Amino acid sequence: MAASPGSGPTSPTKSSALSEAHFSEGVSEPPPHHRELFYGRRRGRPLRVGQAERKTALLPQLAIVLPASGTLDPATLFTVSPREIWLEIGFGGGEHLAEQAERHPDIGFIGCEVFENGIVKLLGEIDRRRLTNVRIFANDARPLLAALPARSIGRVFILFPDPWPKARHHKRRLIAPPTLDRLAEAMTDGAELRLATDDPSYLSWMLEHVTAHPGFAWTARRPADWRERPPDWPATRYEAKARKAGRTPAFLRFTRRAPS
Repeated sequence: MAASPGSGPTSPTKSSALSEAHFSEGVSEPPPHHRELFYGRRRGRPLRVGQAERKTALLPQLAIVLPASGTLDPATLFTVSPREIWLEIGFGGGEHLAEQAERHPDIGFIGCEVFENGIVKLLGEIDRRRLTNVRIFANDARPLLAALPARSIGRVFILFPDPWPKARHHKRRLIAPPTLDRLAEAMTDGAELRLATDDPSYLSWMLEHVTAHPGFAWTARRPADWRERPPDWPATRYEAKARKAGRTPAFLRFTRRAPS
């Protein structure tokens, strides 16, 4: 979950997954045909001793390694075959993902995040809550999306992605036609796409791009449907920080249309 500028770990600085050294044990770079540039940073404050130990012990057990070719069947990542697979792209500190996983033990959760400090926070929640239904892709989400088979994901969360407010950086925005095309292919018919932002410009951008996409339908019927967070949508520290700063979050829900 990437925050708005100044409110979270994502920094609008270009860096390359090809040139960056691995930041943790158990995390491998995507196969060459999956490699992409990503924008942001991988590290923040140095990890505390306990965090580093947890990362070393737990992350290799949960880390997703993409196949060298072909697709990845996400159900095979879990010991017990889940009823559905839900995906969160940019889970930030992991509080939303961990809460959802605890509420839905029959769902398999995949979380994507490049920021090391956010990953270790999620590992702490997994350990504290004794969650067994979470797997982590500690890299840019695009290679994972490229490896997912069609109609394999039942719900997607992209909460408070970096808005990249400068016009010259809009090409870096995650909510864009290539991402939406890939999500539409990977999601099951009727699956839900949940987006959140506290940036008015990005809100307009999201609505423009997603409502224009033939694969998605906006579910809102009244203003409260997007102005108020639904009861089954756990709050996050990004939302709290936005409200404290006087920004009003929006909560958007779309469904995957069945092909006509």
